[in-house]
Amino acid sequence: MPSARRRRVAPVVLRLRRLPNPRFTGLGAGLFATATMLFFAFLDQLLFDGAPLVYGLLFLPVSAVTALWVRTADLVTAPIAVPIAFAVGVLPIAGGTEGFGGQFMGLVTTLAVHAGWLYGGTLVAGVIASVRKVRQMGRRQIARDAAARGGAGRAGTGRVTGAAAAAAGGVPRAPRVPRTGAAGSRRV
Repeated sequence: MPSARRRRVAPVVLRLRRLPNPRFTGLGAGLFATATMLFFAFLDQLLFDGAPLVYGLLFLPVSAVTALWVRTADLVTAPIAVPIAFAVGVLPIAGGTEGFGGQFMGLVTTLAVHAGWLYGGTLVAGVIASVRKVRQMGRRQIARDAAARGGAGRAGTGRVTGAAAAAAGGVPRAPRVPRTGAAGSRRV
């Protein structure tokens, strides 16, 4: 590709590309978010005496990172896992009186009073997951169109070749080989 046709990439984008880019499964993303929010809740309890504002502010980037780091096949789990992580993580700062009933009422009260943070983080995760899904669908459509224009695969079947499927993020399938021999042939 000639150098005149290359796009210039901003230095910020180059720095962001060097950051780690793990891909969690749906369960892994939920565990990551839950463990991180529990850690932040204990840290908040230790340093700020359980300030819900600090916990809520820390919840928003955790929601974004969870939605960014979940693998593409499990994108739908990010907006589901984040509210669960918020609810589990808020336990150390919820307060409440002694006993199970008092702790439970403290949790319910904290979730009700600070639902704005919960909705905000869920919205952040949902928007990021939706944008990632739309981009993935666009890449797949571009790969299908390129395969159809290039005459790749069988003519008129709309099959995507291995290279086009890999470019779209899919796994290429092995070509089908007709069976031969006694088991594969039919005699009339």
